[in-house]
Amino acid sequence: MKMAKAMGLNTIGTYVFWNLHEPQKDKFDFSGNNNIAEFVKIAQQEGLWVILRPSPYICAEWEFGGYPYWLQNEKGLVVRSTEMQYLEEYRKYIQQVGKQLAPLQINHGGNIIMVQVENEYGSYAADKNYLDINRKMFIDAGFDGLLYTCDPAPDVKDGHLAGLLPAVNGIDNPEKIRKLVNENHDGKGPYFIAEWYPAWFDWWGTAHHTVPAAQYTKKLDSVLAAGISINMYMFHGGTTRDFMNGANYKDISPYEPQTSSYDYDAPLNEAGNATEKFMQFRSVIEKHLPKGQTLPAVPAAKPAMAIAPFKLNSVVALFDALPAAVKNVNPLTFEDLKQDYGYVLYRTTIQGGRKGALELKQLRDYAIVFVNQKRAGFLDRRLNQNTLEISLPAGEVQLDIFVENMGRVNFGKYLLENKKGITEQVNFAGAEVKSWSMYSFPFSNVNNFKASTTATKKSSNGPTVQKGSFTINAVADTYLDMTDWGKGVVWINGHNLGKYWAIGPQQTLYVPREWLKKGKNEVAVLELLKTDQQILKAIDQPILNTLKKLNVD
Repeated sequence: MKMAKAMGLNTIGTYVFWNLHEPQKDKFDFSGNNNIAEFVKIAQQEGLWVILRPSPYICAEWEFGGYPYWLQNEKGLVVRSTEMQYLEEYRKYIQQVGKQLAPLQINHGGNIIMVQVENEYGSYAADKNYLDINRKMFIDAGFDGLLYTCDPAPDVKDGHLAGLLPAVNGIDNPEKIRKLVNENHDGKGPYFIAEWYPAWFDWWGTAHHTVPAAQYTKKLDSVLAAGISINMYMFHGGTTRDFMNGANYKDISPYEPQTSSYDYDAPLNEAGNATEKFMQFRSVIEKHLPKGQTLPAVPAAKPAMAIAPFKLNSVVALFDALPAAVKNVNPLTFEDLKQDYGYVLYRTTIQGGRKGALELKQLRDYAIVFVNQKRAGFLDRRLNQNTLEISLPAGEVQLDIFVENMGRVNFGKYLLENKKGITEQVNFAGAEVKSWSMYSFPFSNVNNFKASTTATKKSSNGPTVQKGSFTINAVADTYLDMTDWGKGVVWINGHNLGKYWAIGPQQTLYVPREWLKKGKNEVAVLELLKTDQQILKAIDQPILNTLKKLNVD
């Protein structure tokens, strides 16, 4: 926030994430890191206004666009619609958000100056009755100040509701903005670019997105000169922690799960330090300050440190640490198992002595196949893979399929098809495979896995949790270098840092100094592929732009 002030910004825009605040039905959480009211109050203490975006659909490259997974377990519920179950769950949620935040609106003495209704709805549908129900719900929840909608320029007409301020996303031509807003708002402003993109986000297997500041400075200058308000998406992207990354999926492109790093090539980098883009944007904004006003000095970059290589000296193989099984004739989805995120192991036995195609119908999203606990291959939804040729030894064979939820789709019509796991059936050699045992690994608490220095893996290459520690005399930001690892998740001192995957472009995991401590620090790594890897290190700068081929036996 101090950095925002130093660049010349006067407002913080923030989403509110339904799946963080109601992770399970009727169980609300606004505590600790979910204390959104405290976040808004801190902004006020720093002299900043807040624009609130509780939607409840947010997109944002966030798991299920912010929706909690359990909505899919309500039979017949349809998100972003007038379906009654959805509206009732939405109403209960927005009432809770209102209790937290409505008193902080500017018309009640607070610093929330605007509240957004829905989110880019015109890109999804055009039901004005649905939008009006949204508006009434917000007012009933206590949001009685300035309400607005935001949509990409081509969709403003469909996504705007009469009486609310129409904001525009994705364009920065002052003449076009004025025309669009005037057409939809009785010929008057104010004029607001609700999302202006100084770069873009990343997804696994594609190059890191960067755009030079010089391509934006003249556009920013023209917008400010025209007296138009602008919201930088993103000013600071940061990191998507835990399992909260989303995914894009459209008919014209494959499934694209986003990386944990949300650096975005934004004016502030992932760690929150000023970039060259920051300095150039600051120079533009400085030209348009009111007479007599000056910008505060730019805070110094936070120091970063390297950590010498250290060994993870204890291990537990997941095949040796199975939870209680859920048995069913057909494979069950994550949602059937009431599991939000993480992984599920599907196990059955079939008659061997055969070769054939193993088909996973509607795999969501990444599967590792094992035959008698020996890895037989992979299936990756990104690559439209659902069939693997395997050879079974003679006799009764144990077939294991370890499936990862790589992020529910956060944008587009496939919001309505977001269940995870093996969502239909499994066939081998043309016949359906039945009688499954499902083992849930949500990894909500990595401390549940008790690693041992004497553990013997039953499988030479099944997923493992490895643990170790390092000792430091002082704390500073750092970046775990996962270049030599395969695919998985890392925790430090119990904090889930997010996912890594050797295919890139992200090769490091940002560790803020606040999650480190002087002395001993505990590390846990869930590794899916390169389970013989034991050495970990940290470096003093990120690696976000390295694509490579993952080689595993």
